[in-house]
Amino acid sequence: MIKLHCFGESGNAYKAALTLELSEAEWVPVYVDFFNGETRTDAFRELNVMGEVPVMEDADLVLTQSGVIQDYVSSKTDKLGGRSAAERRDILRWMFFDNHKVSGVAGPLRFLMNFLPEEKRNADVIAFMTARLMGALKIMETQLSVTPYLAGDALTIADIACVGYLFYPEPFGFDRTEFPHIDAWMIRIEGTKGWKHPYDLMPGSPADRA
Repeated sequence: MIKLHCFGESGNAYKAALTLELSEAEWVPVYVDFFNGETRTDAFRELNVMGEVPVMEDADLVLTQSGVIQDYVSSKTDKLGGRSAAERRDILRWMFFDNHKVSGVAGPLRFLMNFLPEEKRNADVIAFMTARLMGALKIMETQLSVTPYLAGDALTIADIACVGYLFYPEPFGFDRTEFPHIDAWMIRIEGTKGWKHPYDLMPGSPADRA
């Protein structure tokens, strides 16, 4: 049984969890109390020196970083990883794009706008990061006007990576109604057997701390 150390508010953990779920792997979530400092403890740092979720344990194997976990799960289950070497390279292209341009911006932006005290929220930083995220989403919108999924005609871990933060309800500059092709793509993903919202798939949500 695969164990995934995660918490509901983490979009990066959601990528790993949703990959496990949609590939029909046997797994269980292990709640990490991020907001009370668990990832900064010595015990957690022994598990992952980077002090981040997700962390996956499969027997004696421990993997960190969502993209690595996604790659492992798709290889282990032979699902969601493309049907040829060329498709695999295209999948990786979009996953690297996500890390740098989508999740790498959306994650910190969402944290800044929702989880930091208001007095620490810098309006200039928010505006800059929002503009960067919108630019990346326009690239995805263009691709999805041509293909139903980012790497072609089938759902892959590239889609799960790039959509990782987009299902979250907290405001971070993204309105799916402004991106009709992204909206249609998200509807297709929501219609996939096994899909769950991050707060339903993993333990932990803002409501728990309200």
